[in-house]
Amino acid sequence: MEYQTQPSNHDDSSGNPMADDDSCEPNPTVLDLTSYQLHDLDSVDFPLSLTELDFTANRLSKLDPRIGHLSNLKKLSLRQNLFDDAGLEPISKWEAISGLEELVLRDNQLKKIPVVSIFKRLLVFDVSYNEILSMNGLSKVANTLKELYVSKNEVTKMEEIDHFHELQILELGSNRLRVMENLQNLTFLQELWLGQNRIRSVNLCGLKFIKKISLQSNRLTTMTGFEECVALEELYLSHNGIVTMKGLSTLVNLHVLDVASNKLTAINDIENLTQLEDLWLNDNQITSLEGIAEAVAGSKAKLTTIYLEHNPCANSPNYATTLRQIFPNIQQVDSQVFG
Repeated sequence: MEYQTQPSNHDDSSGNPMADDDSCEPNPTVLDLTSYQLHDLDSVDFPLSLTELDFTANRLSKLDPRIGHLSNLKKLSLRQNLFDDAGLEPISKWEAISGLEELVLRDNQLKKIPVVSIFKRLLVFDVSYNEILSMNGLSKVANTLKELYVSKNEVTKMEEIDHFHELQILELGSNRLRVMENLQNLTFLQELWLGQNRIRSVNLCGLKFIKKISLQSNRLTTMTGFEECVALEELYLSHNGIVTMKGLSTLVNLHVLDVASNKLTAINDIENLTQLEDLWLNDNQITSLEGIAEAVAGSKAKLTTIYLEHNPCANSPNYATTLRQIFPNIQQVDSQVFG
C-alpha cells in the first residue's frame, strides 16, 4: 500500500525555498520543500501559521528546533531523508505541536518505532521503508489512529495494535510475519495489507467490516478463514501455494478476486458471487474451459475482466472467443481489451 504525497517544487527567483500556494499571503499555511536536496533548514523561514510541512526527498538527518514551535501544525512529512533514531528523538518533547494529525517518516534509517506519545490526535502514522525490527512502541501511539503503515521493515510479530479501535488501514507488507494475530479489537478495519510475508494460515478474528485484504506472496495453501468477512470487496491471494478454491461462498460483496500464480486445477465455490467484476486466475493449472460458465454463474453478466493465461486451458482453440460467448459483458481477456 503506497502512501502518497503530492510533489511540487516552488521557489522564488533566487532559487530559495518558499511557502506553497499561500506564499504571497501574510499567513501561509503550507510549506512544500519536496526534492530540494536540503542538508539542513538554516535558510528556510517557518511562519507560525503553517499547518503542513513537507520535506520529502531531501538529505535531512536532524530536526530543526523551530519546527517544534509551530503550534498550528497538523501534517509533517519527513519522507525519504536520512533520519536515524537519534536524529528524530527531539520530536518526542515538542509539546507545542502535540496537535499533529499526520506524521510521515517513510524511507529513512529508523531501527525502532519512534516515541510519538505526545501526539494525542494522531490519525496517520507512516514508518514504512525503514529498518525497524519490532512493533514495540506502538502501544504508546494514540488510539485515535486511523491509518498505520509499517511496510518494508524487518518486523516478525504483529503486536501492540489492539488499542487502535478506530484503525481503518493497516499496512504490514514486506516484513517477516508468520502469524496473523491481535486483530480482534480492530473492529472498524477496512483495509489489511500483508503481502510478501511468511504467513501460512488466515486468522481474521471476525473482521466483518473489512473491504480489502492482500495476502499476496505468502505461504498459504488454502483459502479458508475469510468466511466471516462478508463486507469484503477486494481479495488478493496471488503467488501462494493454494490448491483448491474453497471458503469464498459467503463473500457476496466481492468485486475483485486475484488468485493468480497458485496451484489451482479448477474453479470452485464462487458461483454465487454476484458482484464479481475482476477475476484473476492466470498462472495456475486449470486444464479446461468446460464448466467455467457454471463455476462463475452468479457473476456471468457482471464480469468485465478475466485472466486465464498460462493455464493449460488457454491453449484451447478459440480460447478468447469462447470466453466472450460465456461472459456477455466481458471487456478484457488477459491482455486483450475489447472495444
